[in-house]
Amino acid sequence: MVTFVPTPIGNRDDITRRAIDTLLEADLITCEDTRHSRPLLEHYGVAKPVVALHDHNEAKKVPELIEKAKEGAKIAVITDAGMPAVSDPGYRLLTACIEHEVEYTVLPGPSAVLTALVGSGFPVHAFYFGGFLPVKKGKRGKALLAACEAEHTSLFFESPHRILSTLEILAKEKPDQRVCVARELTKKFETYHRGSAQELFEHFSHHKAKGEIVFLIAPSS
Repeated sequence: MVTFVPTPIGNRDDITRRAIDTLLEADLITCEDTRHSRPLLEHYGVAKPVVALHDHNEAKKVPELIEKAKEGAKIAVITDAGMPAVSDPGYRLLTACIEHEVEYTVLPGPSAVLTALVGSGFPVHAFYFGGFLPVKKGKRGKALLAACEAEHTSLFFESPHRILSTLEILAKEKPDQRVCVARELTKKFETYHRGSAQELFEHFSHHKAKGEIVFLIAPSS
């Protein structure tokens, strides 16, 4: 049995009883970064074998994990924060479970995407999540302008080192576009900065962005 377990995106109290019970009952826990996950697991009183499962070793590790699951092992899959497989490792293992008919389940839990969507105040009836924005400016610009023309709210993960560059692109092309920078969600310094692309570009030109960011673009309508 393989269980995909969401972990808090910031506040350690944001975990379900079912998630903790699953971790306590697991024979093996896979995580994105053992250095990050061990203190988290210790906080919940979980002392189980932990192995790394990330982009660089996933192809090699997945067959081994599938074999363990077939032999009856209970495997819990976590990442650094939020839902496994959403812009994080886990998707390859999940598809392997389907292919090899290994029983699996996905637990509900913390999500930066849904938290930012509701907290932004932008329409929630329909939305698009684009993962991380492209690093190259040209591709990033195309993705941003496409989002400005969409009839739904668009969400992206963005680095604090690039958010000013992203806002600059929109400030030049679509200065009146409504946007929101949601940062450090569920943490002590959580903030939602809403306004036009021009307004937020001016703000972050004088206030360096820090922490994890979800960037939202309001619908064209």
